[in-house]
Amino acid sequence: MFKGILITKGDAGYGASVQSIDESVLGDGDVTVRVEWSTLNYKDGLAITGKSPVVRRFPLVPGIDFAGTVSASSNPDWKVGDKVLLNGWGVGEAHCGGLAEMARVKGEWLTALPSKFSTRQAMAIGTAGYTAMLCVMALEKHGVKPGDGEILVTGASGGVGSVAISLLSKLGYTVTASTGRLAESPYLMSLGATSVIDRNELSAPGKALAKERWAGVVDSVGSHTLANACAATKYSGAVAACGLAGGMDFPASVAPFILRAVTLYGIDSVMAPQALRSKAWSRLATDLDVSKLDALTTQIQLEDAIDTAKQLLEGKVRGRVVVQIAQTAPVSGRSSA
Repeated sequence: MFKGILITKGDAGYGASVQSIDESVLGDGDVTVRVEWSTLNYKDGLAITGKSPVVRRFPLVPGIDFAGTVSASSNPDWKVGDKVLLNGWGVGEAHCGGLAEMARVKGEWLTALPSKFSTRQAMAIGTAGYTAMLCVMALEKHGVKPGDGEILVTGASGGVGSVAISLLSKLGYTVTASTGRLAESPYLMSLGATSVIDRNELSAPGKALAKERWAGVVDSVGSHTLANACAATKYSGAVAACGLAGGMDFPASVAPFILRAVTLYGIDSVMAPQALRSKAWSRLATDLDVSKLDALTTQIQLEDAIDTAKQLLEGKVRGRVVVQIAQTAPVSGRSSA
């Protein structure tokens, strides 16, 4: 038995609670990990609260991220004592995830913990930060350079936005942050944003083409915000779309794409191939200012995760949330990998 959050669905309805969980719930996998740290993402909030049909099997441990130490392995790529992390792969949706003291997964889903990061730091980055890095890499691959102009980051106070701002500013880009919480402007500026705009400037229906402003965009909002971002992107610019916090719809025109040669990149972090994941985490170890992690991170205990998930969906949580799973989990220090 081990402690964790278990989501159930039955005659009593949908529910999530912290409880003792039998190991048989974990399901198949050739690597068992003692989880030290996990995190809360928007998808975790949806899973825990049941606000959206994210969970596809019951009972299930939520948590699309975790970092910890291998405790058992029949996979030749991993041995007991290895420090590992996991992002996505349907974990926390169709396979038991990281908001528990134990996880059992396929070895090919795991990524070696970069030696620069502790397990806590890896979860302060988490899927949100790894997704932000994928977005930045897409803009770079497109050829967007710091001298080309402003980069817009929407949903800037959230996890993806916060890490994207930090990454882009360190790489020399001029970043404009869009947020619904202008009171967070000092926080966003501390991460490296040059200017902050109200999300209302982008969230209402807009023109098919707007004045050219953005050399590139990192969008985690979707809907009208994404449409307006595309409409104001400069000729041959690029937009990296990775989220739908504002809606799954895309009420846009083809005009930016056929008149300004704008490119829209879809960023998927869940099923991205391992080679791309490894490259993203390697880049994070190089390009992320680790000293900014504490400023964008809130630490909670497992028992606090259910209430915090509700606050996250209400837009009351900024940056990243790390969840301490193991009571002896290291807060600092580095992996021996």
